[in-house]
Amino acid sequence: MLTDVAEAAERMALVLAQGGLQKATARVMAAFLFAEADSVTAPELSEQLGISSGAVSGAIKMLSTVGLIERVPVPASRREHYRLRDDAWATLMSAQNGIIQAMFQAAEDGIEAAGENTHAAGRLAEMRDFYTYMFRELPALIDRWRAQRGG
Repeated sequence: MLTDVAEAAERMALVLAQGGLQKATARVMAAFLFAEADSVTAPELSEQLGISSGAVSGAIKMLSTVGLIERVPVPASRREHYRLRDDAWATLMSAQNGIIQAMFQAAEDGIEAAGENTHAAGRLAEMRDFYTYMFRELPALIDRWRAQRGG
């Protein structure tokens, strides 16, 4: 059965990588999804996956930034522990996603730099307007998702 879980995790990582994640980040995310422990440390992930500590560190940073994982306190442990966030998928799609916020701000900054009446500003305004719309509409969608899960 353990082989089946490891194979399923690797298949998940492949799908995540095909969806745009770097391979190491995809494997770390799959490890979080399949973890039986409440939390894991970076060295545990590095050993489990057979990847460098630097690759794990980069993956943890990226997954934390988008709101999928979080650092958790573990009494009597000197190591940083991480877990998949409760409600991770809703967080990923919300304004708590640091990358989406950064993209929105980059579009705003780009419009200012390019000048209001340029082709670049038009493209950047569409990007900004898309994220404005998503940030306005997503909270209601996420609330409905949470209500459906709770009911």
